[in-house]
Amino acid sequence: MITDDRIILGLLALILGFVFATRDREGWQRFYTFVPIILVCYLVPSLMVTFGLIDTEESNLWPVAKDYFLPAALFLMTLSIDLKGILGLGNKAIIMFLTATVGIILGGPLALWVVAQFDPSILGEGQSAAWRGLATLAGSWIGGGANQTAMLEVYGYPLELFGALLAVDIIVAEIWMVFLLYGAGASERVDRWLGADSSAIDRLRDKMAGYTSSIERVAGANDYVLLFGATFAVVGLSHLLGNFLGGFFADLQGEDATLASSFFWVVVIATTVGLAASFTRARELEGVGASKFGTLFIFVLVAVIGTRMDITKIAEAPAFMAIGVIWMLFHSILLIAVAKAIKAPFFFVAVGSKANVGGAASAPVIASAFHPALAPVGVLLAVLGYALGTYGAILCAQMMAAVG
Repeated sequence: MITDDRIILGLLALILGFVFATRDREGWQRFYTFVPIILVCYLVPSLMVTFGLIDTEESNLWPVAKDYFLPAALFLMTLSIDLKGILGLGNKAIIMFLTATVGIILGGPLALWVVAQFDPSILGEGQSAAWRGLATLAGSWIGGGANQTAMLEVYGYPLELFGALLAVDIIVAEIWMVFLLYGAGASERVDRWLGADSSAIDRLRDKMAGYTSSIERVAGANDYVLLFGATFAVVGLSHLLGNFLGGFFADLQGEDATLASSFFWVVVIATTVGLAASFTRARELEGVGASKFGTLFIFVLVAVIGTRMDITKIAEAPAFMAIGVIWMLFHSILLIAVAKAIKAPFFFVAVGSKANVGGAASAPVIASAFHPALAPVGVLLAVLGYALGTYGAILCAQMMAAVG
């Protein structure tokens, strides 16, 4: 059994490298269609622990990943946001995106309350309380992997129980993805039913076609050093202010209060600084790959979390699965109702939803299903989801805590 963190990290890097080297190869594409990449990156490290190849009981990989890579990922993913570009998509795009966010925030406590009426034991207590675990779903379904990891750490849900929530996250989100892709293929009929005029989508397609190429440039060593320096300066600042604010609220409200968690403030500060920096020239760092490095850090986090998961807990998912299905059903009904009311094209329904639920991994895929040139729209809204994910998930978690 391997216990050396240096070797374990090498194995995790090898797994990530293999997954991304094969994702676009013929023969593997069908496999990744049915087994999402992020699930593989969780599952393989977990199986390595389950079958005794590695032992992470005394590992320091998780503290390093959460203290360094997580705030770095949050900063880098929000740094690339283009609020001006998002606002330029029109009112209906923003309304549908925010409707999707509200659907997740309100759907969580509603689903927990409904299932608790039939099975009160699902609520749990202490660190194993259901709302703490479901907060990770809120983070994932509003923002993405980084926000999910942030909620996992902020609310202290036991990692050995996290496998069940991961199963809900992947399965429910993928089922909803299938429905949206089907709708994309029949978008003209759906738009007629919604009473929507989709001509705006054609104009949007032309506007967004050159977005990605306009911000990309060949990066040099100076660019990467600047990106590295800015990122980890923000990480350091987040911890400095987080420790101060956590101590302040611990004295004010007690050590068990959410605001007394220094890591809570690390997450909020890293997200807020990234969002603020997106209004400055710092946003130009996206042209040298800021969000790409953020994605790298997220997948490192995913792999490290996998080494701490008990995959056998997935068998305990039925009650959580019921919560996830009700949650997503509320989200989808609210989206369709609002789209019908404002006559929004189905494109905005699908991309607005996946910018929340799927994040940067799925929103461009859905957008491309309508037209390849529209993929950047999915990216723009998904990045907005990263920015809102921290705040929305915290609000949802507090509402679920009131239920449970």
